[in-house]
Amino acid sequence: MLYSIGRLLSRNEPYREAKLASDQALIRASACAVVDKLNSGEVTPLDLLDVLERRIEEVDEKVNALPTLCFDRARSHAKALMKKPAGNRGLLAGMPVPIKDLTDVEGVLTTQGSPIYKNRIPTRSDVLVQHLETNGAVIYAKSNTPEFGAGANTFNEVFGATRNPWDTSRSAAGSSGGAAVALATGMAWLAHGSDMGGSLRNPASFCGIVGMRPSIGRVAHTPVAKIDRNLGVQGPMARNVEDLALLLDAMSGEHPADPLSLPALPVSFRSAMRSASGPKRVAYSPDLGITPVDGEVAAITRKAAARFAEAGAIVEEAHPDLREAHECFHVLRAFDFAISKAALLRSKRDLLKPEVIWNIEEGLKLSVEQLERAEAQRIAMTVRTLEFFKTYDLLLSPATIVPPFPVENRYVAECAGKKFDNYVEWLGIVYAITLVCCPALSLPCGFTVSGLPVGLQMVAAPRAELQLLAGAKLLEDVLGLRGTTPVDPKQLPKSAN
Repeated sequence: MLYSIGRLLSRNEPYREAKLASDQALIRASACAVVDKLNSGEVTPLDLLDVLERRIEEVDEKVNALPTLCFDRARSHAKALMKKPAGNRGLLAGMPVPIKDLTDVEGVLTTQGSPIYKNRIPTRSDVLVQHLETNGAVIYAKSNTPEFGAGANTFNEVFGATRNPWDTSRSAAGSSGGAAVALATGMAWLAHGSDMGGSLRNPASFCGIVGMRPSIGRVAHTPVAKIDRNLGVQGPMARNVEDLALLLDAMSGEHPADPLSLPALPVSFRSAMRSASGPKRVAYSPDLGITPVDGEVAAITRKAAARFAEAGAIVEEAHPDLREAHECFHVLRAFDFAISKAALLRSKRDLLKPEVIWNIEEGLKLSVEQLERAEAQRIAMTVRTLEFFKTYDLLLSPATIVPPFPVENRYVAECAGKKFDNYVEWLGIVYAITLVCCPALSLPCGFTVSGLPVGLQMVAAPRAELQLLAGAKLLEDVLGLRGTTPVDPKQLPKSAN
């Protein structure tokens, strides 16, 4: 009997090898290519869910990117979608997409990374999720995030830390860390994220993928706590620029529940990007005039920015005047925490992490005069930035000021000899761009000597996503780094760290 079973297993080995090869080919395929396969009938949404489930079983234990799975719900949605003709299944045609654990998905555990909500199951999906599902997305997982998205290192008391697949001893950054790691390891082709102080751009930089903060209103979502909150936006994450444009198209569009939301453009970002011309004049700044930066990161990003010259662009070192960014962001972010989390401080203080408590208390101490000053600073910086973009088509800088740091460090405490006053100050290079209302993305642009990814922040004028995507696609082609992900999780030797 044992011999017979052995012969049977041996006969099945070629099938297993073929299946593994097929899975690997799909996992490595671009999202655009996978959508083409869905539309042609070469694969089904159910096939993709099977592939993802096997991949998650294989690698997620090492990185902890997708702590909540909902494959039963996903397969139910996929079967309903498959009853429609192939051309009527939406832009994503049945593409599986994970949703960040800050955003509600009906019937799926949504914790916001907080013990307060460790058992919370929403009865209604966020407008963003509804919009994605209407456009053919199939939701199969929730991606890990720090508590309430606070901080650029993805860890929480509910699910633990998410680890960087390029070196599992390192941080994946945050707060969309789970989404970035899922993409980087082949557990997703596209992923949803959100960004206030770089939460799409930081993990994209640390994990070697592309993450984009769109303009205010480009992606509709359900308002929470304040009808016109606009520091935070929802946005797309992908492994390359064209895939990113695909997901931005699927996310874009107005909704009456979100009064800031913008109508979808008449031509898709993906198609318009292909025919758009590249930038004629770009500016690079290693620090935006406001922050220290690691020398290796500065060198890698400067070298990448200079390569725009190969496409005929003028590259100069310049940046808009953003000198008020730290004071302004500290006040407006604290105010946002106060209006959205003060009730939790009063009733659940013992369940909040120290950084969240600090943020809320800072907000509750604010005076009207401080808010007045911060809003005036934001307007002044935005006016100067708009004037800057009359000269330059794009602004380039490091997306993060350091390479991926040890995962046990809660945040970056110092850089290049500068000690930071709080746990968010090291993010100035990204939150300055948040304040001036510009779309921005992080594009993989190189690796440190030890093999860790570095991202280039690319910024365009408000509502100029098309120009941003076209410039990013051009530089992506010049740099030739497309296809470096997905990777299998690994830990580098200590000597390489």
